[in-house]
Amino acid sequence: MWRSPSWNGILSQPKDRKVASLLALAGMIAPISGFHKFYLKQPFWGTLYLMLSWTPIPRIACGIEAIWYLFQDATEFDSRFNSEIPSTSIAATFASNVDPAKISAITDAVRQLDQLRIDGLISEYEFEQKRRKLLDQIG
Repeated sequence: MWRSPSWNGILSQPKDRKVASLLALAGMIAPISGFHKFYLKQPFWGTLYLMLSWTPIPRIACGIEAIWYLFQDATEFDSRFNSEIPSTSIAATFASNVDPAKISAITDAVRQLDQLRIDGLISEYEFEQKRRKLLDQIG
């Protein structure tokens, strides 16, 4: 038996710029617009577009946004509208590739550096430089 996909499953998927463009183009033609904003998880703007659907303003904005989405770089689109998806995959990759003992040693070293900074034995600049070197060792 065929089951329709749940809305939560659809809305949690990575956003596609072609789908967003098609929804924006549909907003130019349809009597109501703003569905692309709901698709891109911008409910405030989607509601505003729906409320102003009796004016030409959302239709013009939909046309501009449809072109903007199509000509945008995939990475730029992802950074704007799929920002939560890469961060979780990066965190999972990071967690699987890092040795916990190494992190513990680096954490202790950063704490010791911070104490030296608090005691006034090293400057803020020196602390930041050494902290960055230690954190670079993790990756």
